Amino acid sequence: MAKNDPYAALRIKEFNIFLLVRFALVFGWSMQFVVIEWQVYALTKDPLSLGIIGLMEIIPALGMALFAGHIVDQKEKRNLLALCIAAFSLISFGLFWLTSPEISESWSTKAILYSIYGLVFFGGFLRSFFGPSIFSLVALIVPKKIYPNAATWNSSTWQMSRVLGVGFAGFSISWIGVHWSLCIIFGLIIFALVVLFQVKKKPILNPNIGEPMIQSLKEGVNFVFKTKAVLGALTLDMVSVLFGGAVALLAVFAEDILKVGPRGFGVLVAAPSVGAFLTMLVTAYIPISKNAGMKLLIAIFGFGACIVVFGLSSTFWISVVALFFSGVTDGVSMVIRQTILQLKTPDHMRGRVSSVNSMFVGSSNELGAFESGLTAKLMGTATAVVFGGTMTLITVITTAVVSPSFRKLDLRQDIEEHEKEEETV
Repeated sequence: MAKNDPYAALRIKEFNIFLLVRFALVFGWSMQFVVIEWQVYALTKDPLSLGIIGLMEIIPALGMALFAGHIVDQKEKRNLLALCIAAFSLISFGLFWLTSPEISESWSTKAILYSIYGLVFFGGFLRSFFGPSIFSLVALIVPKKIYPNAATWNSSTWQMSRVLGVGFAGFSISWIGVHWSLCIIFGLIIFALVVLFQVKKKPILNPNIGEPMIQSLKEGVNFVFKTKAVLGALTLDMVSVLFGGAVALLAVFAEDILKVGPRGFGVLVAAPSVGAFLTMLVTAYIPISKNAGMKLLIAIFGFGACIVVFGLSSTFWISVVALFFSGVTDGVSMVIRQTILQLKTPDHMRGRVSSVNSMFVGSSNELGAFESGLTAKLMGTATAVVFGGTMTLITVITTAVVSPSFRKLDLRQDIEEHEKEEETV
């Protein structure tokens, strides 16, 4: 195997442009999530309303996921992503308009709330296209032999933009209010759209253009369920995210339990992303492909333990530390999962496999938000978070016991095979 170059992917100009686009998008999306969570809770003072935000996004995201994957595999990726960003800008502008003083004075609280839910629903529809488009595009920008390095920097950029996005959102709400915070988000999305066109159009590698949709969807699902490494990673992460979705309740913790206001809320939301970002920078220098299965199990177990500690804490800085280390463990999990998907997925199936991934993992964030809101309503906020963390621990232990092949998963051979393939070409 060639000597590890921690900056291999960053030496590709288009990959740097791609990272800039992703940074702006995730910064805007993360900031929007925080601002809307804060606004909805301010309108309702009901934790269940925060869970409904997740439910409104997951319904279209799940419903369209497989169909979106089929479409992505049939279309040119750069232009399709541009279309998604343009549509997302409409959502951002709509939220900006809904929070204007004129609308607040002339519309009822219920009308504003339902309109927000409607725009979130439209965002869920778009999300089903975002994931497969981005996953497929990055694979066309970098050589296969440096997929693990690209996955690390891609995930690091995602986390860094979340760190800054959610952190800035908390301060922005305090400084300029919800309305103008949403204006900043709209500007970021337009910026991402303009910069994306610095990436050239990419070839469509699918040899089955025009393939019947049902046959195409069946092929994608079958691939995931037959590839044990992919299925194991997605299932494990799905359950942990589903039951460890404490982030959806952070507004409640900030306001009612820790009593730290919008600035403290921003710190709480940013803490996991800070931990994950720092961890991913380390993995660029120390590849984690060796014993990847066991490392993934340990990482998600650590994540569950941190969520339990957070749920039990009533001290702000203990809560921040627990969330920070939940991000550290989640960062390792994310890099390993993305590396598995990039190495194991054929080029012509990336859209469909990424769609299944979004159903397993991406949508479980929103379903986890709904689960957290519902359990908080039924058993109390802190108890709901502890319950979720405990379920994550049980999931990891169960997987480790029943799946010895996953415990032994190692990605070094896959990397060597891709290196040889590139040398041959």
